[in-house]
Amino acid sequence: MRLFSFFKQEIAIDLGTANTLIIQGDKVVVDEPSIVAINRKTGEVMAVGRKAMQMHEKTHEDIKTIRPLKDGVIADFQAAENMIKGMINMMGTRRRFLSHMKMVICIPSGITEVEKRAVFESADHVDSRETYLIYEPMAAALGIGLDVEEPEGNMIIDIGGGTTEIAVIALSGIVCDQSIRIAGDELTNDIMDYMKRQHNVLIGERTSEQIKIHVGSALPLLEDPPEDFAVNGRDLMTGIPKQTKVSYIEIAHALDKSISKIEEAILKALEMTPPELASDIYRRGLYLTGGGALLRGLDKRISLKTKLPVHIADDPLRAVVRGTGMALKHTDRYSFIIDRKSV
Repeated sequence: MRLFSFFKQEIAIDLGTANTLIIQGDKVVVDEPSIVAINRKTGEVMAVGRKAMQMHEKTHEDIKTIRPLKDGVIADFQAAENMIKGMINMMGTRRRFLSHMKMVICIPSGITEVEKRAVFESADHVDSRETYLIYEPMAAALGIGLDVEEPEGNMIIDIGGGTTEIAVIALSGIVCDQSIRIAGDELTNDIMDYMKRQHNVLIGERTSEQIKIHVGSALPLLEDPPEDFAVNGRDLMTGIPKQTKVSYIEIAHALDKSISKIEEAILKALEMTPPELASDIYRRGLYLTGGGALLRGLDKRISLKTKLPVHIADDPLRAVVRGTGMALKHTDRYSFIIDRKSV
């Protein structure tokens, strides 16, 4: 007779630069911004996720907000650990005595061995007993319902907060890929720079993100254009708060250079694709996932550039975490999942 039994807690984590999502039992239980607020004097964690984001850029000298991930990888080890702990605590399930935690975490395909180790170590510090990693494009492909084990070529373009991952997938492997550190955060910075340069208005990250959501566009001509958006910021000439309106046409011009770099990376990945897989991609088209897929007109712009059909995934923001959840269920089946023994 066994005196103790282990309670197995299985979770899949999409540890993103902008947002972190956690799946448990086929259900998204956490969907929060990847940010943590810390008391500078005591080192105590004051808030994680949405509550910390509300404090972002509004703090006094005793509080600092940290985004622990930069360009898709852990930049602040301690803050990342605090953030993961805080988000696991949000799940509403108490860790039981002698619990056994199993985690699958998705990572950018361009990650280094050192960066992989940092992810494993963060998982160790939150008491994960079994930790597996999956590359983001592979998770995205699973999440949108593609059969990655078939001898058929599929191209996934996952535009997240820190990185854009472009990969051609066939036979449970990534045949060729491009990972560039131009994605949602870069577009947010482009808007901030544009407002400063063209309107002499200083705005913060949160306001820039709102502009991107309300009037962000990849094309200067849209069939169904959004209305102009009122922006509040600080006038650089007078130092006084002021309001100005921006149109989607202006934002399309502001984002043009960064979107061109994403297009170049897509073309480079297509050039590297073996001819038989290129034939499959011609028939099947390209699949867009991640928050960047929601940018107005981006699918049309990529389609015009590549002369290929572009499909936006249903619920692109959750495609990666859904795929990570599927990998969690079948860690023994999928050969592309990395466990701690293989690094």
